[in-house]
Amino acid sequence: MSATIRVRFAPAPTGLLHIGNARTALFNFLFAKRHQGTFVLRIEDTDLERSTDTSMDRIMEDLRWLGIIWDEGPDQDGPEGPYRQSQRLSIYREFADKLFQEGKTYKCFCSEERLEKLRKEQLSKGRMPRYDGRCRSLSEGEMAKMESSGLHPVLRFHVGAGPILFEDLIHGKMNFDSAGIGDFIIVRSDGMAAYNFACVMDDHLMHITHVIRGEDHLSNTPRQILLYQALSWQPPTFAHHPLILGPDRSPLSKRHGATAVSQYREEGFLPEALLNYLVLLGWTPPSGEETLPLKRMVEEFSIQDISRSAPIYNRKKLEWLNSFYIRKKEEGELSVILISHLRKAGIQIDQIDRQWLNQIFGVLKENLVVLSQVDEYLGIFFDEKFFFEEGAKTVLHESRNRETLRSVLRILEDSPEITSDEQTSLLTQLEKKTGHKGKDLYAPLRAGVTGKTKGPELVKTLPLLGRERVIRRLKMALEVS
Repeated sequence: MSATIRVRFAPAPTGLLHIGNARTALFNFLFAKRHQGTFVLRIEDTDLERSTDTSMDRIMEDLRWLGIIWDEGPDQDGPEGPYRQSQRLSIYREFADKLFQEGKTYKCFCSEERLEKLRKEQLSKGRMPRYDGRCRSLSEGEMAKMESSGLHPVLRFHVGAGPILFEDLIHGKMNFDSAGIGDFIIVRSDGMAAYNFACVMDDHLMHITHVIRGEDHLSNTPRQILLYQALSWQPPTFAHHPLILGPDRSPLSKRHGATAVSQYREEGFLPEALLNYLVLLGWTPPSGEETLPLKRMVEEFSIQDISRSAPIYNRKKLEWLNSFYIRKKEEGELSVILISHLRKAGIQIDQIDRQWLNQIFGVLKENLVVLSQVDEYLGIFFDEKFFFEEGAKTVLHESRNRETLRSVLRILEDSPEITSDEQTSLLTQLEKKTGHKGKDLYAPLRAGVTGKTKGPELVKTLPLLGRERVIRRLKMALEVS
């Protein structure tokens, strides 16, 4: 494949970065890196009413967090800029004028009311809605009269007859009938370039070789190819991947749970886990492995191997991958990430020994599915968050469990400091001296010391709590009413 590969991700800054769009960005990024090409970030902000700089900044922030870094873009100067469509309006006007002068477009003055009535009539007759060409034959005099009366026309592209053929890297040979398209708008009445027109101008002038996008854009492709042909330009190679579906096989939406990358980030998913999950939606690596770091994705990724079938979103699979990557984190690296959660929870960490924190997170990472779950375990290690959950209280109310804890307390008060090396022998000693084993000992001990019925292994937890805190909590447990 050519070494001059250029691809683009072109979001509209009208909201947050959806995981479906993030997946498209990832496919483009991997394709570019696999072929030593260039990945361009282009901001399609011609919808001036809905586009905001805040949305653009948040999209870029989420892409960086994921590790999807662009070579050219709004903040990364390149030879084909500017990279915001709102800054390219003069380019669109130049080519719109060219097409009009060549008779390939015409002015249309039809009102929204007429177009809506036409659409309903066509649907009622079982026909696909399309413009009927009413303004195609207007004379210069008629156009001038309507414009002088204050009407602002749109500019429509004159669609001819015949098939529109192209090869899609995922779907194979595609064949559209131009008769079903109708003359489409390339410039709106406010003078702003319509999506299909601006897209073609930008892709050609930015030398984009491959357009990789969701199959919801498949119907746009024949319109864009017609524009390429009208301008005697070579179209890029297209690849339209299936969209992510919810478990009910409807388009993925908020009713299926979180959809924005920032929501997953706030919930405590790691970027490498989310990337790994997204790449597996519709693509299987040749190695057959499910856990792939970004470098391996680049090495194995192939556009042609993306399935034509729509992938189904599976939260459990994402959580499994996230727990895998959490467990892989070194304690120090995980500590850096989790400290923000402690601060949010109001834990004063400035005076806390970082080595002790690292040990805590090393124990907790075996229990975490998402990082925000660390909040559930703070009470185990930080007295200001400690309390007895209702389930733990139930355990502590049983007389036999209280007697077990009294025995444990007597033993510990006469025992040396608890350390990791001695922990196993200590528990063995407790089993021997209390006469209880397994659940009969550990259930009341966990409830009394951690305030919970589930959590990290006691064998690792108790040494981190220390003898004095364990004794203090056992005394509190025996006072629970």
